[in-house]
Amino acid sequence: MLVGAVLVGLLVGFAVAKIMEKGKASKTLAHAKKEATDVIKEAKKEGENIKKDKIFQAKEKFLELKAEHEKVIIGKDKKIAEAEKRTRDKESQVSNELAKNKKLNEQLQQQIKEVSYKSEILDKKHSEAEKLHKSQVQQLEVISGLSAEDAKSQLLESLKETAKTDAMAYLQSTLEEAKLTAQQEARKIVVNTIQRIGTEEAIENCVSVFNLESDDVKGRIIGREGRNIRALESATGVEIIVDDTPEAIILSCFDSVRREVARLSLHRLVTDGRIHPARIEEIVKKTEKQINEEIIEIGKRTVIDLGIHGLHPELIKAVGRMKYRSSYGQNLLQHSREVAKLCGVMAAELGLNPKLAKRAGLLHDIGKVPNAEVEVETPHAILGMQWAQKYGEKKEVCNAIGAHHDEVEMTTLISPIVQVCDAISGARPGARRQVLDSYIQRLKDLEEIAFGFNGVQKAYAIQAGRELRVIVESEKVSDDKAAELSFEISQKIQTDMTYPGQVKVTVIRETRSVNVAK
Repeated sequence: MLVGAVLVGLLVGFAVAKIMEKGKASKTLAHAKKEATDVIKEAKKEGENIKKDKIFQAKEKFLELKAEHEKVIIGKDKKIAEAEKRTRDKESQVSNELAKNKKLNEQLQQQIKEVSYKSEILDKKHSEAEKLHKSQVQQLEVISGLSAEDAKSQLLESLKETAKTDAMAYLQSTLEEAKLTAQQEARKIVVNTIQRIGTEEAIENCVSVFNLESDDVKGRIIGREGRNIRALESATGVEIIVDDTPEAIILSCFDSVRREVARLSLHRLVTDGRIHPARIEEIVKKTEKQINEEIIEIGKRTVIDLGIHGLHPELIKAVGRMKYRSSYGQNLLQHSREVAKLCGVMAAELGLNPKLAKRAGLLHDIGKVPNAEVEVETPHAILGMQWAQKYGEKKEVCNAIGAHHDEVEMTTLISPIVQVCDAISGARPGARRQVLDSYIQRLKDLEEIAFGFNGVQKAYAIQAGRELRVIVESEKVSDDKAAELSFEISQKIQTDMTYPGQVKVTVIRETRSVNVAK
């Protein structure tokens, strides 16, 4: 009984446990179902949101693609419209051209008709004129009692007599002209003969002597194989003569500025002791700068000494350059100062403005100072007047400058004063030498001919005009071209100039390679 009761108790406990576990399982299953339902709802909700976002993005993308497509279509439409417009313009242009051509053809046809009509009329008139001419000839033969052949022979005889008389008159005038030409040619020959000794006559104006402390310096100036003296001659354009003269070197050049540059450069080189081509070029450039400054200073001192104020700086520079120029062997600056003083005195005696007269007298020959920007053929009086006008001088001064050789008409009382004072200064015995001026002009003309060719860098007339040394740019002129250039320059000199003896043309071409070590 006890065992049975225990078993019944165990079975009842097991059944109760099973019932309790079954209740818990049903609760857990219900909770799981609820959670699954909630998850499904959340998933559906999120899916709807994602679907809406994707649909919205797709719509935006569609709108963007649609806008781009519309832009492309609009651009293509615009291009098509432009092409259609161009086509219409071309069609209208072609139609206009066709209309013009049609009109021109009509005009041409009309002109052809008119020309043919006029030609017919001219033919008729020509035939009528021939008939009229024949009738007139017949009437003249009847009136004169001569045939046409007899009248022609008489006319020829008369023309022969007239032609013979005219020929004799022409022959007489030709002979007289030949005599005059012969005299001119004779004078030219005499002048050319005098120019042969131009160096001796002009030695004090064309030669400078550079004194040395000892003859040992000559070798250093010449340099190895003569490179120093060649570099100095090329840089200055001055012929340097080193001979047996003790303790002296001769500098020869018609241009006194070049000669002074060479003299000062030699002095600096000898004092410094360093003499080589690079140093020579450096010293020459510095000396040229110094000479230019000295020219300005000379001009300033001159105008101050004469009491002239307010002169343009370019005119002051021109006055300074006069120191290194000569007119017929007379120093141009001294001549201009003398003319200025004479003009001041004469103007004061006549009751005119002496300061204005001095100003005109000083500037009357500024046209003789070379300037590369003007034509050489222009008379120096006209050239000086143009410079004075350019730099603001008064009309009285400009007229006096231009009229002192009667190139222009005198309009003021100062003009004849300047002309008279210029004649007084130049007419002094020994003041001028015509031969020297023509000799120097010939040397300048030689250099100008060389500068007329392309590639010429420098040109120097040396050996009293017997040699023209031309330095060319190596980049522009080859060796073959240099030989050709020498021939062309010599032919140009032979054609355009009159000179005694022969002129040797030497063309120099050199190349340099310069680098700097740092």
